[in-house]
Amino acid sequence: MPRFTPEELEAARDRVVPDVVADGLRVLFCGINPGLMTAATGHHFARPGNRFWPVLYRSGFTPRLLKPAEQQELLSYGLGITNVVARPTARADELSAEEYREGGRLLALKVGRLRPRWLAVVGVTAYRAAFDDRKAGVGPQSRLIGDTRVWVLPNPSGLNAHWTAETMAEEFARLREAAES
Repeated sequence: MPRFTPEELEAARDRVVPDVVADGLRVLFCGINPGLMTAATGHHFARPGNRFWPVLYRSGFTPRLLKPAEQQELLSYGLGITNVVARPTARADELSAEEYREGGRLLALKVGRLRPRWLAVVGVTAYRAAFDDRKAGVGPQSRLIGDTRVWVLPNPSGLNAHWTAETMAEEFARLREAAES
C-alpha cells in the first residue's frame, strides 16, 4: 500500500473514483462514498483496516482475497462497485442529507441503466439517508429498482465495531446465496 502525506490525501478530495461496473452484474456493491485513501489510490475500499475485501473472500464471492488494486477482476465474477455519493471525504459524516438524497436518485438511475440482479448497499445509515427509508435494516429490502432487488449489508469500515469480520461474512454469504439462486 503506498504511503501518502497528509497534503496528498487532502488533494484527493478533488478526485473522481471510477466505478467498476458492467451491464447485467449479479451484484453491484455500493459504498457510501470514497474515503481519501480510496480517492488517492483510485481503488475502492483501499483504506487499511476496511474489511470489504477480506469479507468478500470469506463469504465466497471471490475465490481468493483480492487487493483493492485488483478491483477490475470483480467483473469476471459478475460483481461491481459504485458509491452512493461520489465526493471523497475523510469521514462519511461530512456528507449532507441533500448529497445522500441526490446520490440515491443518481444511483437509482445508474441501476436502471446497468440492470444488476442485486444492488448491495454497504451501510444501513447510507441506505436510509439515500432512499428515505428510516426503518430499513440489514438484509433484503422490499424495494425494487426496476427489476433489481436491493440488499443492505453492514458497513465494512473498521470503525463499525457492531459487526465482526465473521458476522459480516455471514451476511455477505446470505446475499451470495440469494444471488446464485
